[in-house]
Amino acid sequence: MKHPFAAILLVAAVVGCGKKDADKGTWYPAEIPIQTPWTAEVSPANAHPEYPRPQLVREQWASLNGLWDYAIVPADDPQPKKWDGRILVPFCVESSLSGVGRRVTAEDALWYSTTFKVPSKWKRQRVMLNFEAVDWAAEVYVNDQLAGHHTGGYTAFSFDVTPFLKGRGKQKLVVKVLDATNCGEQPTGKQVTNPNGIWYTPVTGIWQSVWIEPVRSAAVTSYLAVPDVDAGTVDVTVYADGATEKDRVEIWLREGGVGYNADEPGETSTVAFASVAPGKPVRLTVTDPKCWSPESPFIYELGIQLKQGKKVVDEVRGYTALRKSSEVVDSQGFKRMGLNNEPYFQYGPLDQGWWPDGLYTAPTDEALKFDLVKTKDFGYNMIRKHIKIEPARWYYWADVLGIVIWQDMPSIGGTGGGRWEMWKWAAPEDDRNLTETAKATYYKEWGEIIAQLRNHPSIVAWVPFNESWSQFDTEKVVAFTRSCDPTRLINSASGGNSYPVGDIFDSHNYPNPQMKFTSGGRQIDVLGEYGGIGWPVQGHLWQTDKNWGYIEYKSGEDVLQQYSAYAEDLIGIIQKGVSAAVYTQTTDVEGEVNGLMTYDRQIVKMDESRLRAVNQRVIASMKK
Repeated sequence: MKHPFAAILLVAAVVGCGKKDADKGTWYPAEIPIQTPWTAEVSPANAHPEYPRPQLVREQWASLNGLWDYAIVPADDPQPKKWDGRILVPFCVESSLSGVGRRVTAEDALWYSTTFKVPSKWKRQRVMLNFEAVDWAAEVYVNDQLAGHHTGGYTAFSFDVTPFLKGRGKQKLVVKVLDATNCGEQPTGKQVTNPNGIWYTPVTGIWQSVWIEPVRSAAVTSYLAVPDVDAGTVDVTVYADGATEKDRVEIWLREGGVGYNADEPGETSTVAFASVAPGKPVRLTVTDPKCWSPESPFIYELGIQLKQGKKVVDEVRGYTALRKSSEVVDSQGFKRMGLNNEPYFQYGPLDQGWWPDGLYTAPTDEALKFDLVKTKDFGYNMIRKHIKIEPARWYYWADVLGIVIWQDMPSIGGTGGGRWEMWKWAAPEDDRNLTETAKATYYKEWGEIIAQLRNHPSIVAWVPFNESWSQFDTEKVVAFTRSCDPTRLINSASGGNSYPVGDIFDSHNYPNPQMKFTSGGRQIDVLGEYGGIGWPVQGHLWQTDKNWGYIEYKSGEDVLQQYSAYAEDLIGIIQKGVSAAVYTQTTDVEGEVNGLMTYDRQIVKMDESRLRAVNQRVIASMKK
């Protein structure tokens, strides 16, 4: 069988004129101080052309990424009749790669407009319009009719736009976006209207891919695959829209050279098969099961067909893996993070996922993959994805490459002041008293995020709160998280207010690794942040001054010496029961210069082979 993505039709995005040089019909990025190696590879013709949804793949689709019209107007104004210029989707309006580089305030609305054609071979099928992420509130119009609206800056959404389509020719698509950033009550992570210190440039509007695809009157919408390592089974539930009780879902679990586990696609073999009604769980038993781990990231392909009688009305492909994340007790009686029933020391960087050219959006898929590849090269086995949700392909690469992920929930901005003020308002022993609107928004978005990501085997822990930023009703939030996904560990508040709920007690300490407090054996003890060794590398800085790290040095050798000394301290507390550690951080970000790499990804600050040796020694130091 061919690789799931090799046979997918890549449809070129609409090409148009850039705002700055419309008469010449060209586009180029807005000016920024530094660029990544991939900046020059981006153009309106190839803006993230890959199929965006690796766990629900359809072969017929068309990308709408490319140049759209845009305008920024007062929030209450109607749809503009004139446009400010052209913007490259899927890059946010504040970014360089959008070609715009403008800010949007809480009093503004950002409008988009484009056209698309529906291929003639899609005739008599429904057309789904898919957005991978829009920050924050979006209204979508097709041919001047409201197709739907969505809130939440980190989750995908889709509309059946068939009723709004004209019989033939170009279809008009308009999107209105509102985003108050940290002046609102929605999750925003590190975005602020006044970037400084550890807070970064805001992100507004479409920042992940947009595409259309055809489906029939009944179609698969999602699936849930729950592995059981102990039993060697996978429970699969396939959800479908428009299906009846008489319809059937046929599911194949396959292994072999499908591109996930081999460099070249090849033939697959079926290891399990089942037929079941849509929406009903079915158990697939795996003979000779192979578990997923960073050392052996084995992936099983899922083939899914929705059938009405003998007719196949929908077919999608996805994947799953046999992986168990749980608490285990080692030979010394310490509670440890466990992987597939074995104590597994998890060590990796705090990963912010920001880019100088694309901000929230990596310039290319190869760039998106790069940070994960380098993390493995550096000898780590884990990433803490810090108060940001990535595109689906980032988690795909984590699954395929083999890296365990702790997934943070983006923190809420808070009405009024900036994030730094909000952090100071919270007394160390108290949760925040958020408004009911903010709480409801949090629960809605966190639930949607978990539902969207829960099939990725790389994710082993959920982190509802970072430190005490917007931390509220901790016991209830942990219970909610558990109800959404009972199969993973929960780190209730990484470095935040501690409660005897969840599975993990998480302490932060800068710059040196130490645990000032522990759970006393009640929970798994981890060091959720430490380090922050800074080195401002000239020629690779976002800004000329106000760059900072928790400590700063002037050469890579000095950084490595201090890093190695911290590693010895870390080994000491590992042997006293610490089960994981997170080093700050993968890259520099804007004014922060404490990355393992510069913000532009041009420079690795330490000798890679020596860094890897240090990290592998740390991981090996935990006795099982």
